[in-house]
Amino acid sequence: VQLQASGGGLVQPGGSLRLSCAASGRFSSANVMGWYRQAPGNEREWVATMISGGTTNYADSVKGRLSISRDNAKNTVYLQMNSLKPEDTAVYYCNLREYRLGRNYWGQGTLVTVSS
Repeated sequence: VQLQASGGGLVQPGGSLRLSCAASGRFSSANVMGWYRQAPGNEREWVATMISGGTTNYADSVKGRLSISRDNAKNTVYLQMNSLKPEDTAVYYCNLREYRLGRNYWGQGTLVTVSS
């Protein structure tokens, strides 16, 4: 299984970005796709996840500003990021977890920089 993330870049505070992550290969339909991020000097932290059936969960720090969605036909997960803040600056990693099989996959990361 391979995950290819894209969409990162430089944006001013208050701006928006949309990240995408496409999964390829064979994996279970019983999965959770999501986003994590790692800021310089910090540990990787969970941002948002979406189960294949549609249930979403968000970290408190991003609720109301970031929105996760997925297109199961395209095996792609998205992260719409609005009202971005400098503290959102990080490398964003997409993740796919086959929750019944206990297998976990990571994408390569895409850098988001929020700065004026």
